[in-house]
Amino acid sequence: MALGAAATACWAPPAAAGTAAGDTAAFTIRDPRITESSGLAASTAHPGIVYTHNDSGGVPKIYALGPDGRVRAVLTLGGASARDWEAMALGKDERGRPAIYMGDIGDNLGGAWPYVTVYRIPEPAQMRSQTIRATAFRIKYADGPRNAETLMVNPRTNRLYIASKLFGGAVYEAPKRLRTSGYNVMHKIGKAPAIATDGAFAPDGRTCVIRTYFGARMYAVKPDGSPGKSLGSVSLPFQPQGESITYTPDGRYFLAGSEGENQPVYKVPVPGAAAPSASPPASAKAAEKTGKDNADQGHRDAGGVRTGLFVALAIAALVGYGLFRRRG
Repeated sequence: MALGAAATACWAPPAAAGTAAGDTAAFTIRDPRITESSGLAASTAHPGIVYTHNDSGGVPKIYALGPDGRVRAVLTLGGASARDWEAMALGKDERGRPAIYMGDIGDNLGGAWPYVTVYRIPEPAQMRSQTIRATAFRIKYADGPRNAETLMVNPRTNRLYIASKLFGGAVYEAPKRLRTSGYNVMHKIGKAPAIATDGAFAPDGRTCVIRTYFGARMYAVKPDGSPGKSLGSVSLPFQPQGESITYTPDGRYFLAGSEGENQPVYKVPVPGAAAPSASPPASAKAAEKTGKDNADQGHRDAGGVRTGLFVALAIAALVGYGLFRRRG
C-alpha cells in the first residue's frame, strides 16, 4: 500500500553498497514506471530475473527485472484489473507448469470489498513483453474481510497462503486446489507478525519468511506444508516503506525491496541457509539468552521505528475510517 494512500548464476551486485549486518544492495529499481514496488519473486526458470509490480491504482502489469534492475520485459495480465495489488509468488498451475500468482488482496477500508482476487498466469518461456490471459480466483476469508499484503505459495504443495495485515495479524490457508467458480474460502491457521507487508516460502519449502515495515520473521514449515513455529526474527536494512521480500533461487539470500522512486533491493543472508536443515537464526539463539526477539518489530534502527510507527498509525486511522464508512 502506498504511503500516500494511507496518510495521504547472478546475484552478485556489480558495485554493491554495504549496509549493516553485511547486507548489500543487489540492484536499484530506476525505471520511472515502477514507483510503488510492492512485491518480488525471483524466477527459477529465467536465471537472474526478478519480477515486481506496482501497488494500487496502477495497471495489471508485471515487470521482469534483470540483475542490474533494468526492465527486461513487461507482462500484461489480460482480463485482470489492478484494484490493490499487494503481493506476488511463484508456483505452478494445475498441470504442474511454472506460474506467477498475483495478489489483488489489499483492503484498506476495513472490509469494504466482499471478496478479493488472486490472478494466475503461466510464467512465459521467452522473456519478452507480451499479454498473457489471466485466470482469476475469488477469495473470501472464513472469519470475514480483512486487509492483506502477503501472498505465499508453498513450492512443495503448491498451496496458497495469505497473511493479514495490522496488529492482529494471522496466516490463512487456501483450499488444496483453487477453483475459478464461486469462492475459495481461506481459514485461519496461525499468527503473523504485526503489520505484515510481504512473505515467501524458501525454494525448498522448508522455511518461510514474513516481513514487516521494520524487519522480518522466519518460520519452520510443518510436514503438511503450512507455516509452523517461529525460528526467530531477522534484521533488514532500513527502508522508507519496505513492502516486498523473496528468497533467491538458491535459498541463501532474501531480496528485500521498498516502495518509492529509485529504491534499492537489498540482498540479505538467510540465517542458517547453509545448514542441512532449518536452523534457528542467530537472533533466535540470542533471544534464548536475552529474552528478546523483536527485530521484526522495529528495534534495530531508530529512524526505521519512527517511520514504521507513522505508517502503522496512518494505516490504523484509515482502517478506522473504513469501519466508520461501513457502519454509516
